[in-house]
Order: sequence, then structure tokens, then C-alpha cells
Amino acid sequence: MLLLSACQSAETSTGSGAGGSKKDAPIKIGILEDQSGDFSLVGIQKLHAAQLAVEEINNNGGLLGRQVEIVAPDTQSDNKRFQEMARKVILEDQVDVVMGGFSSASREAIRPIMEKNKMLYFYNNQYEGGVASKYSFNTGAIPDHQIGTLMEAVIKKYGPKVYTIAADYNFGQISADWVRTETERLGGEIVGEEFIPLGVSQFASTISRIKAADPDVLVTLLVGQEQSSFYGQWAKSGNTKLPMATTVNMAQAYEHKRFDPPSLANMYVTVTFMEELGDILPSAKEFVDKFYKKFPDDKYVGMEAETQYTGVMLWAEAVEKAGTTEVEAVIDALETGISYDGPAGTAKIDPATHHAVRNVYLAYADKEHKITFPQQWEAVVPDWLSKEKGVDLTKKDEFKQYTPLD
Repeated sequence: MLLLSACQSAETSTGSGAGGSKKDAPIKIGILEDQSGDFSLVGIQKLHAAQLAVEEINNNGGLLGRQVEIVAPDTQSDNKRFQEMARKVILEDQVDVVMGGFSSASREAIRPIMEKNKMLYFYNNQYEGGVASKYSFNTGAIPDHQIGTLMEAVIKKYGPKVYTIAADYNFGQISADWVRTETERLGGEIVGEEFIPLGVSQFASTISRIKAADPDVLVTLLVGQEQSSFYGQWAKSGNTKLPMATTVNMAQAYEHKRFDPPSLANMYVTVTFMEELGDILPSAKEFVDKFYKKFPDDKYVGMEAETQYTGVMLWAEAVEKAGTTEVEAVIDALETGISYDGPAGTAKIDPATHHAVRNVYLAYADKEHKITFPQQWEAVVPDWLSKEKGVDLTKKDEFKQYTPLD
């Protein structure tokens, strides 16, 4: 029994899977993304980005001398299935890390499962911010990056009156709280706020209320294919001169390419990446070119594709630094401030919050949907959690999500 225990300990120390595995076994990444359903436009981009990253890692010798393997069941844009597949990849497939989720609802459906199983989890996606969890690393754009910068830019240019329409779930609700907080900080005023249920596709009454409020800026925080119907209806109502501001559209589901102009005319979005950055940034162009070389039938290379790719690479850097895939050791390595020079510039893990320091770009769509980048911010630090809530995950474990209203 003592001999068996010693062998098991030595085997587990190589750090593969929930129960450990031999040194020559593949390292496994569980990828939980929506390959079908309402969020598949982005989910497929994210799956392909992970596949591209893993192919590059394997072509360069793998990690710790071992090949990396992806386990990627289709989560079908269904939160119950997210939970089922999370348990499967952890307990049956014994993956070393889980990455995935587009909507915040899907993230919150599986985050407790990650925490219960002490599984390293990367949420490589833009979201409303505030998650402080020992086992979670959030590498995408959050309000620290997007909303303060966005509202400062549009209020300065157009005026202080803001109307917000947002998806009626935690992403939209918390993001709207951030918009309100930042607008008031800048001396502006929220003149209207609506929360739209997921699946709604008719917006005549909303458009009437926006017109009546006469805002200087319309903030749109809509998600999914159904809610995207708003933009065509908005353009037909004759309001294309009113500037729109968003953190989600164009960069994720490429509405500026899918919808006929001028549906997104006069729209601003703060992004950490979008395909058009290749026009001004050589590293972005290189990423887009190799993405289409591997996936020539894909329609767009968006913000979450880059975030997923960069998230995989940050994790790989940490595994190499740790010398193992063992979760606690990889977390320690990540908390040293691991960085990766990615398609949109350097991304670096902020140790205290487990979020990423990112460059931010202000993208603008004209009436023909041509994209330009009038402004950018270098190395924006996601420090709201640490400054306002005292979060330091290097010193104290936490497992919750904070909001501006806490």
C-alpha cells in the first residue's frame, strides 16, 4: 500500500488531469464553447482560436515535452448543458484546465463547479467584471478597460445625456450599472434605461421612447442574434445621426459586416481586438492571416477569438514556468504576472485580481460601416477590484462577484 501510494504521488506530481497521469500522456484542455445555438457566431470563433493556439504549441514541441489535446463538447448555448459538460470534462476526461463560456450566465452556471472541483478555469471573454475567484482567470475586456474609456470619449464629443438599452440578464444589468456610474462620474445624466429580455426582436416601442428622451448618446448593450434586430429597425427609423456606444457589437458578432449599412452608422465600441486592427497593427494582421489560413470558411476574426488564443498562450506560459500542470502550481505561476505578446499587444495577468492588463482601442463605424480607430489606451490595468473592494487573490482566497452597487 505504501509503495502504491508513493507511485500515485509521483504520477500526480506531473500534473495532468484531475487525477494525474503519466509523463508521456497528452495535456488536456477542456473547451466549453457554443458550437450551435444563439451564441454560436462567437463560440465557433473561440473554438477555432483555441485549436489554432494548440496547433502552434504542439508544432513547437508541446508543453513540458508533451502534446496538448483539446476536449470540446458542444455546449449548444444552453446553461444546463454547460454544467453537464463541465462535470464531464473534469471528472471523466480529467482535463488539466477548462476554458470557455460566452455569456455571463454560462460562466456563472459553471464557475461553482470549477471551484468545487478546484479546477483552473479561464473565462476568455469580454464581460461585466467583478469576479474574484481563486480558480478563475478572466483574460477579456471588462468595464475597467471598456466603459470608463468609452463614456469619456463619447460624452466629451457629443454631450452628457445618455440613454441605455441592455440585455436583461447579469451582463446587461451589471454593465448598465457601470455605464450609470461612469456617466455620473463624468458629470453626465442617464435620461433613460431599458432592459430587454433575451430573444426579443421587435423594438418599435423602445425606439419611440429613445426618441422622446432625446439623448446625446445611445448606449447599446444587446447580445445574441435576436436582439441584434434592433440595429436595422433603428436605421429605418431615421436616427443614424445619434451616436451609439457599445462594448459588445461589431467586435464580437461582426454586425457591421452582417448587416447592411447604415444599420450601425455612427457607432463607437471599445475593443481589445477586432479584425480591422490588422489595418494599423502588424501583429493583428499576422494573427488574422494565419487564422483564415487554417479556417478559410470562417466569416470573421473577432475580439473573443483573440482573447481565447491569448488565454491559451498565457496558460501555456504559466505551465512552462511552473514545470507542471498541477493547478496550485500553475496559479502560483500566473500570479507572478505572466505576460504574452499577442495579436493586440502585450497581455499580462494582474496577480491581485486574476484579470488581464490589456491595450484598448476605440473603434468607429461610419455610415458605410468602414472601421477606423480614432483613439487608443495603452496597458489599461483592471484594478477596480483591488482599489475599490480590496481584493488581492494572492493573499486571500475569494469566490464571489462584486458589482458597482455593492
